[in-house]
Amino acid sequence: MNLRTAAGGFVAFLLSVPALQGNDDWAVTYPSSNISALRGSTVEIHCNYEYPYYTVEKEFWFTNIDNEPVDLKDDTDYTGRVEYHCGDPSCNWFYSSCTGTCTLIIKDLRQSDSAEYKFKITTDNGEAYSGDPGVKLSVTDAPETPSVGVTPPGVIKEGSSVSLTCTSKANPVAKYTWTKVTTGHSPGRSFQGQQLSFHPIQSSDSGQYLCTAKNDLGTKTSSPISIDVKYAPKTPSVSVRSPPGVIKEGSSVSLTCTSKANPVAKYTWSKVTTGHSPGHTVQGQQLSFHPIQSSHSGQYICTAKNDLGTKTSSPISIDVKYGPKRTFVRPSRPGKIKEGGSVTLSCSSDANPAAKYTWFKDNQPLLWEPSQLYTLDPVRSQDRGTYRCQARNQYGYLASNSVFIDVLCKWKTIIIVTSLARKREDHIKPDIFDRVK
Repeated sequence: MNLRTAAGGFVAFLLSVPALQGNDDWAVTYPSSNISALRGSTVEIHCNYEYPYYTVEKEFWFTNIDNEPVDLKDDTDYTGRVEYHCGDPSCNWFYSSCTGTCTLIIKDLRQSDSAEYKFKITTDNGEAYSGDPGVKLSVTDAPETPSVGVTPPGVIKEGSSVSLTCTSKANPVAKYTWTKVTTGHSPGRSFQGQQLSFHPIQSSDSGQYLCTAKNDLGTKTSSPISIDVKYAPKTPSVSVRSPPGVIKEGSSVSLTCTSKANPVAKYTWSKVTTGHSPGHTVQGQQLSFHPIQSSHSGQYICTAKNDLGTKTSSPISIDVKYGPKRTFVRPSRPGKIKEGGSVTLSCSSDANPAAKYTWFKDNQPLLWEPSQLYTLDPVRSQDRGTYRCQARNQYGYLASNSVFIDVLCKWKTIIIVTSLARKREDHIKPDIFDRVK
C-alpha cells in the first residue's frame, strides 16, 4: 500500500507491517499500520491481496466496528468522499491463485475519520477474507491561527511585569516562537516558549510581537500584537538651529527640545537668571527667535512633562554676537582742567565680543595704542580740544559722543626791555640793568 498527499494534504509513514488472514492461499497486505493525515486533505490507502482461484463477488473497505462490516460507500458519514480504485485481478491457473490491488481514497478528511481501515473480499464459494489488523488513520491538524493574551490587562507601565501567552489548537501539540517586528525589516531576535515574559518591562520593549505555532504538520503565525509601554520623560536633549558658525544678532535661531516619553511630553522653556529661579516661561517644543537680539543671550532650560513624570534638560548657553552699541565717553573730572593737572577719558560700549577703542582729537586719530582709557597727565595748553572714541569689533563699529577739554593756562610775568630803553641807558643807573639781566 502506498500513501501520498493530495493537494493541500499530508501523510506520514510510520510503520510497515503486513497483515495476513487465513491459510497460505489468502493474504491481504498493508504496507503501513499507522498513518497521519491533515484535516481537509485527501489520503490514498493501497493494499495488495491474494486469494484462491475463485471468482470475486465483492471487494470493499470498512472500519473496525463490532458489528457486521459496512461498506464505506454505504456509510453516510463518507457520502461523496470515498472512492475505490481496484484493478482487475490477475490469476495463475497453474498455482490456482489470483492477486489484485485496491486503493481507498478519502477526500476532505475530518477528525471523525480517525479509525482503523480494513480491506475485505468475498468470493463465489461463499468465503470472505480481510486484512487484520488494518491501517490506523489519525486525522491531525496543523496549528490554527494563534491567539495572544496579555497579562495583566490594561495600561502597561515601565518597570511592571508583563507576560504574553500564545495559544493555538494543533495536533500534535504545537511549539511556539516569539519574534519582535522591527519596522521596515523582517522580525528580529526570536524567543522560544508559549509565554514571553518581561520582568521588569522597559520602554525599549515597546513594539509589535508575532507568535508562531508549529508542529510537524504545519505552521501558523498570529496577527501582530502591540505592546505600548508608558513611561515618564527621559532627560531632554536640546539642539540649536541657526546659520553656520556663531550666532549673530539679527539672524534666525531656533532651540528644539526632544525627550523620549510615552505619552508624548509637553515642553516648557525657561531662561535662567543668574542667582535666581528661571524667569519667564514659554510653552512648546521649539523656542524661536526671529530675529535674535543681544538681550536673548543667556542660559535656557527645557522641561518635558507627561502624566507619569517630569524631567529637565541641562542648561544650554546662547551667546549672541553683535557690533558695538551705546558708545559713550566720560571725563574723570567735569568742567575746565587747569594746566598741569590731569584728566582721564573713559570710553564704554556694549559689544560682543568686547570692542577695541581708537581715540580722536578734533577728528584726527591719536597715535595711541587702542585703549578704553585715555589719560592726559600733565595737561598742557595744547591738549585743549574736542575728544571722541570709536569702538570696533569684527561685527561693526560705532563712534562715541564728543567731549571738549578746556585748559586753563597759568599766568606768567614777563619784563620786556625795548630798544628805546637802551638808548636812554646813559640816564639810567647801571644797577638797574644789572637787575634786568
